[in-house]
Amino acid sequence: MTTLNNGEKAVAVLKSLESGDSVAIKSWINPDKYIQHNLSFPSGRDVMLGALDQLKQAGTIVDIKRVLVDGNLVVLHTDYNFFGPKAGFDIFRFENGQIVEHWDNLQDKVETTPSGHTMFDGPIESVNADKTEENKAFVKNFVQDVLMGQNPGKLTSYFNGDKYIQHNPAIADGLSGLGAALEAMAKQGIEMKYDKIHMVIGQGNFVLAASEGTFGGTHTSFYDLFRVENGKIAEHWDVMETILPKEKWANDNGKF
Repeated sequence: MTTLNNGEKAVAVLKSLESGDSVAIKSWINPDKYIQHNLSFPSGRDVMLGALDQLKQAGTIVDIKRVLVDGNLVVLHTDYNFFGPKAGFDIFRFENGQIVEHWDNLQDKVETTPSGHTMFDGPIESVNADKTEENKAFVKNFVQDVLMGQNPGKLTSYFNGDKYIQHNPAIADGLSGLGAALEAMAKQGIEMKYDKIHMVIGQGNFVLAASEGTFGGTHTSFYDLFRVENGKIAEHWDVMETILPKEKWANDNGKF
């Protein structure tokens, strides 16, 4: 019998949303403990099992682009199509070989972008496994210094000149593209504010930061995936999702 690692288990569970086959969910999600942070769904494995037929009938597509494994956490970066095309990040936490907790962030997929890149293209395989912790610390510092505004003067130190590949569907490539987008938003009175980092998860040159803040005054969850190259940020993918008001939550676990 082949033993799957946590990354392979998480992939199998997510792919079951497409196939409608319940074997992976029954095998790899703990039947007694599945803490759900998608605020539209209650906790528990049975909720996921109960949705399989409907998802399959809806023609759900789950195209997983990237897998990051960091200790007992697995991140999947996925091109979804269920009730419309979406970009998504899923985070699964494992205990004793089974999934016990799940976080995610979803955003409607945008086809035409200022950068000419899609929300998913670019390198897929992680490299430089020995630099995981160093890269996680680097990305955390970047989010604190620049996105949270603690030391904005350090912005250029995180990049190799204007070399910056951007997959955000509203921003062009380069630091120049980022600056232009922020300037345009400011003119419209739209502020993007990061208040707190909740998780930094990495494997080699890929690091995901999951943060909370506001976008245009709306409570927002930011999932930012960075590719680090030679000690600088080289590439960025992200998913932003409005956090539901508490009266609409289907569980009491919170977004994070």
